[in-house]
Amino acid sequence: MAVTEPSTAYGMLPQLSDVMDLIETGDITAAASKIMKTWESVESAQLNIAITGAVRSGKSTFVNAIRDLGDKEEGSAVTGVKETTVTPTPHFHPKNPNITFWDLPRIGSRNFQAQEYLEQVNFEQYDFFIIIASGRFKSSHAELARAIQKKGKKFYFVRTKVDADLRLSKRYCKCTFNERKILNRIKKKCIKSLEKKGVGSPEVFLISSRELKKYDFQQLVETLEPELPTIKRQVFLLYLPNISAAVLAKKKEILQGHIWKLALVSCAGAVIPVPGLSVVCDVNVLVKPLSNYREAFGLDEKSLAKLAKKINKPIHSLKAVIKSPVAHEMSANIIKELLSKAEGGRLKKLGYWVLSYVPMVGTLATATISFNTTYNMLQSILNDLENDAQNVLCMIRKGEKFDLSLD
Repeated sequence: MAVTEPSTAYGMLPQLSDVMDLIETGDITAAASKIMKTWESVESAQLNIAITGAVRSGKSTFVNAIRDLGDKEEGSAVTGVKETTVTPTPHFHPKNPNITFWDLPRIGSRNFQAQEYLEQVNFEQYDFFIIIASGRFKSSHAELARAIQKKGKKFYFVRTKVDADLRLSKRYCKCTFNERKILNRIKKKCIKSLEKKGVGSPEVFLISSRELKKYDFQQLVETLEPELPTIKRQVFLLYLPNISAAVLAKKKEILQGHIWKLALVSCAGAVIPVPGLSVVCDVNVLVKPLSNYREAFGLDEKSLAKLAKKINKPIHSLKAVIKSPVAHEMSANIIKELLSKAEGGRLKKLGYWVLSYVPMVGTLATATISFNTTYNMLQSILNDLENDAQNVLCMIRKGEKFDLSLD
């Protein structure tokens, strides 16, 4: 299995040349330390997303859905009540508390002033704004968007509850019902309304918080993704609900850019071969990152139990399509078994960009063998985890209409 250099889009590689310079001089410990600092910057990265809109626009339901929480789950935002909040309310991601969704006070009052509002909600702390409407976008939405734009931050218009519009249209116009035409009509009306209110070239995303996998949520993700700084982009994507094959593929692409670093760090920290193997690798270093991989793909016990409850299926039916050993159990012993399997196979050629450096790590060929074996094992685990997550997604959708965002 060839090691391919990860892309700068997801691999977070501003220090790559520095790392390779250290490896070339034989200072593997310093190289590993630099990589660890890169990981720590990801783990500590703060992402603050502001959600705003008029009363009963679906803000809280959206906040729950994007965190993969049902409206009645622990930690969910309260929905369906009269809004009385006058200060931003933080809602933390259940898998990463460094990601915060801020439910901002409602807009749309008669004397609404966008500049005062932004000062009230502490504008500077947010990475971007999602401006929500469940019907028409009004003057307050447009005024707020213009004020945000003047301050140099990004905003995205989201029209919620389109599933309700479709149901209503189907009920009264059953014979002429055409979902695509109705959605196009809703979007055109939203855009035209915002343009009349002074917003230039607005882009509107049609969303159902009850069915994130439908409509424009994927398009929203693909639009805001390249506009985020690299580290925050990774954090955002890794903790999205697994609503589509595209989301799972993006998660794999991010993690793909990390496995060579993980292999290098685990080998650099070890001086004694793994018992029964010739590989020098600290398997304990691998347990936590691989646990995070499993969690990102929603294959940990807690995520599977929650999903099984949502779709009213026994958890063993989900586990039946999961083949990766680390998806079923994460421990140093499992990793040792997988290393043994990787060592037993034919060592495959490394990509030129790593191979040219790794032999200089130490004076023994063990350094190269250990890195190669560990890397191949991690690559295999990553492939298996994505395949398992895709299998779970296919199982959920096969022949039935399940909603991943409902409780």
